[in-house]
Amino acid sequence: MVGKATIRDYFMLHFIVLIWGFTAILGLLISLPSLELVFYRTLIAAVGMVAVCFFRKKPLLVSWPAMLKITGVGVLISLHWIFFFWSAKLSTASVCLAGMATTSLWTAFVDPFVNRTKIKWYEVALGLLVISGLLVIFQFESGYWIGLAMALVSAFLGALFSVLNGRLTRKHSPYQITFYEMAAACVFAFAFMPVYAAFLTEGQPLQLGWKGSDWLWLLILGGVCTVYAFSVSVELMKRLSVFTINLTVNLEPVYGIVLAVLIFGESEKMTPQFYLGTLVILVSVLLYPLLNFWNKRRKPVRPLG
Repeated sequence: MVGKATIRDYFMLHFIVLIWGFTAILGLLISLPSLELVFYRTLIAAVGMVAVCFFRKKPLLVSWPAMLKITGVGVLISLHWIFFFWSAKLSTASVCLAGMATTSLWTAFVDPFVNRTKIKWYEVALGLLVISGLLVIFQFESGYWIGLAMALVSAFLGALFSVLNGRLTRKHSPYQITFYEMAAACVFAFAFMPVYAAFLTEGQPLQLGWKGSDWLWLLILGGVCTVYAFSVSVELMKRLSVFTINLTVNLEPVYGIVLAVLIFGESEKMTPQFYLGTLVILVSVLLYPLLNFWNKRRKPVRPLG
């Protein structure tokens, strides 16, 4: 059960989504491959959370059963980000972000399954609207189908860990959740490196060395886009529903695509059909509050007494 949301909560949610819209761009600015990038991102984030908790005097210790649950979600987050950055590097930041907009569709099915609630018809309808937008994009940008497929996998994992985090926030602080999830994501990325090097790099060695401004972009990615944004998003889950959060995250392509075109120029400009499909996806963001309000109004009111 979520608490009562305020205007400030919605403002902060959009600000966090703006920050996340910049992550795909950072993934392209950083020379590291996806797995190595996720390893450093989560390492910086875990260390950063320790520093934040030390200065704010926030407790980090949780019970062993709770730690296992939180770290299990951390593994999902690690996979989510690996596929996310892999998608951006195989296609473009714009294609990656458009695929990530399907998170709301996955949430419409995952949330009721995990929390044992009824599937809402309008959430599924909005999810299908997102799919129609993707079909428009895919029809005219088929050269990026591998990157788009990876973005879809990342979106599913994003929906899954968001729903699970919504349950964890009922018992644990955002600081505890963020620290253990980032630490687990970092350990998983490190442990996966031998398998990655043996089967997925086509004989190329792991690239753990930084080049040029990688250190700066990694600090921004790990500090601002992860420690700050992730902690705030987990805190918002106490007052906003998971579907509301993930549907608002559909605005991430808008922010990200605009920023990508401004930063990378011609390499990020897509066909008019791509932007049409993205517009269809984003219409779902505007429709959801209206449908949600209508659904609540049509429910019969129980008589008192």
